[in-house]
Amino acid sequence: MTIHVRYYSRGGNTKKLAECIAKAAGVQAQAKAIDSGSAETEQADILFLGASVYWGGIDNNVKAYIDQLDPQKVKKVAVFSTSALAQRAMPDIRKRLEKKGIPVADENFYCRGEFAALHKGHPDKEDLKAAEKFAREVLRK
Repeated sequence: MTIHVRYYSRGGNTKKLAECIAKAAGVQAQAKAIDSGSAETEQADILFLGASVYWGGIDNNVKAYIDQLDPQKVKKVAVFSTSALAQRAMPDIRKRLEKKGIPVADENFYCRGEFAALHKGHPDKEDLKAAEKFAREVLRK
């Protein structure tokens, strides 16, 4: 099984989750940041895609990344996200992926991320354990 872990993170919160998910997924998976020029050119049985919510939505870099995904190469996407406020990236990402014909795993992971004085220390050890558990559940199915 080919597994990729990709993420976009301004403050490092989503990066922490991506690294834990990659570790749980095994040595063939390495967490890589996406940016405005990122493109997924390799086959992926499972693509773990991480994003943060900024000002009520996902970053344009994530939108551009999703737009360039090839449904013939990406078999399934599992979404994980962080935010300082109670809003998940999952609904927007799911809508965009399904519009492209890319299946989205039912399981998704979300936790609070530290921002300014909010949620100091998050993602914390418990959040990271939960992210690893999420990855193992996705891979088990």
